[in-house]
Amino acid sequence: MLTAILVSLAVVFVAELGDKSQLITMTYSLRHRWWVVLSGVAVAAMLVHGLSVAIGHFLGVSLPERPIAFAASVAFLLFAVWTWRARSEDGEDEVRVAEPRFVLFAIVSSFVLAELGDKTMLATVALASDHHWAGVWIGATIGMVLADGVAIAVGTLMHKRLPERFLHGLASVLFLLFGLFLFFDGGLGLPWVAVTVTAAVAALASAVAVTSWLRHRRQAAELIAQETS
Repeated sequence: MLTAILVSLAVVFVAELGDKSQLITMTYSLRHRWWVVLSGVAVAAMLVHGLSVAIGHFLGVSLPERPIAFAASVAFLLFAVWTWRARSEDGEDEVRVAEPRFVLFAIVSSFVLAELGDKTMLATVALASDHHWAGVWIGATIGMVLADGVAIAVGTLMHKRLPERFLHGLASVLFLLFGLFLFFDGGLGLPWVAVTVTAAVAALASAVAVTSWLRHRRQAAELIAQETS
């Protein structure tokens, strides 16, 4: 069992580095308190890897990928709208908004949908077929929480250094990109279209952000010039 814990922990931790789950975690940490995000990640990891262990060790069946991808894409698009609306309601000097009532459920549900059929889940399924199921479940859960904890630390550091409204806008755009990519790639099975559409939207969002930043700088310079004249 100890071997199963250590092996699955190492495999999942490495597999999560740079994965979309880390980006999703960082996105949530831009908007919500770190302990809320980490709690949601822990619950989602237990559920996802519990299901993986059941599939690999007891059932030996596969999940329908496209319906899950469709559901995940719709969820992320809704989160993008929700975050953008919250951004427009927040003030510039607000330290951190109060946690919405259902934010933990939103984090857990989005993570479960995003991880179903992901390479991390497939790795856990394979491990559970050859190792002790309880050890794989424990190790995989700890590995995911540790990897996503790194992403939370990055998001918290960004939150201390960047304006609140900018971070909320960034979180909204990231959710939009996740939703579009999952819709075209996993839902429709069009990976090149997914890459093209996601890259185009990311480029457009970057251009809008740079234009807005330059406009604000110009307005600030004009205000300073008026005050000094």
